[in-house]
Amino acid sequence: GTESYSRRISKILSLRAEERSEEQRDYLARYYVGRSRAWLEERIAIERLENSKPPVATSLVLEPVRKQRRTRLLKGGSFLTPGIEVEPGVPDFLPALGGDEIPTRADLARWLTSPENPLTHRVLVNRLWQRLFGLGLVETEDDFGTRGALPSHPELLDWLASEFVAGGQLRKPLLRTIVTSATYRQASNPRGDLAEIDPRNRLLARQSRMRTDAETLRDTALAVSGLLSPELGGPPVYPPQPDGVFRFTQKPKTWRASEGEARFRRTLYTWHWRSSPFPFLTTFDADLGKRSCTRRRVSNTPLQALNLANDPMFIEIAQGLAQRALELRDGDLEARLSRVFRWCVARPPDATELATLEAFFRRHLELFEEQPGQAELLAPGSRSSGTPIEGAAWTALARVLLNLDEFVTRN
Repeated sequence: GTESYSRRISKILSLRAEERSEEQRDYLARYYVGRSRAWLEERIAIERLENSKPPVATSLVLEPVRKQRRTRLLKGGSFLTPGIEVEPGVPDFLPALGGDEIPTRADLARWLTSPENPLTHRVLVNRLWQRLFGLGLVETEDDFGTRGALPSHPELLDWLASEFVAGGQLRKPLLRTIVTSATYRQASNPRGDLAEIDPRNRLLARQSRMRTDAETLRDTALAVSGLLSPELGGPPVYPPQPDGVFRFTQKPKTWRASEGEARFRRTLYTWHWRSSPFPFLTTFDADLGKRSCTRRRVSNTPLQALNLANDPMFIEIAQGLAQRALELRDGDLEARLSRVFRWCVARPPDATELATLEAFFRRHLELFEEQPGQAELLAPGSRSSGTPIEGAAWTALARVLLNLDEFVTRN
């Protein structure tokens, strides 16, 4: 009883198996069971600690090879006819790549973003200019090489690039400089004296008219109608779309339109399938996401007008705009028409436009009085303001305003 536990175990282990008594074998078995339980409890405690750790973001990384492989130019592009051996580098007319004896990817990244690099900043500035004017100072925004177009204003491009570098390569100060300039704030009205001299507005004697992007167009319509949800982040949503869209896809899909506020979230949050993208986006020239896109090709088709007038999603948006109009109780009909018109195109209507809007509205009041059933279908769902006939007339007018060329075009 006075012998220590560890000494007794050592004494038993020193005996051969056949020399151990039954009591000693039982004692040794209890020792191993206790040792296994302690090991198991330790492993469970470690696993619990591991599981309690907060999640850590991970990323794939490249591990450089220890021995640099040889790279050769392939004659005619064929791997069967290798040519001279080449090493990492950049053209001689550009700043040196720097770095170690053999430059790495990190050296290339530092070179691309270096203030001394004249290429990267000009490309980025040109992209921003393209977004604001419809066409870059260098028309071939995806090709600054020998086959690319020459800049229309090379000194301006150089100055903007230098300002971008001096401003810490921040976009907002550069955008503020451009949009507050006299060049950007010009009117976009066509000028007869420039029709032959500068039909594409390369001399920047006026502002350019551009049809807004698909996402911006839908968000603008939602904002005008008062339906746009301001919520940020979250899972994707499913706005309404025409039935039968997925009949022509390779694999059957389901699209259950979102309800409530999610139905009117920004287009940025719309669920996207590559094989069957949201129809409204493709109709208005949004890229399909299958390739790199530096500039969207803008089209003008009857399908776009039909979409804005008859798409179930835009019928709901027109009803939202009609509901806003019904809630206006200050002023006569002309004042309300002017207010709604200004919401849509950011200017008051002239006398001719106002007379046309009033005639259109009164005509549809008469039509819906003759067909109250149709008025019930088209009027906004809320009955808090106005009658179904009045609501349907406002909805019809809203469909026209949302389909105006001035509404879909940035002037």
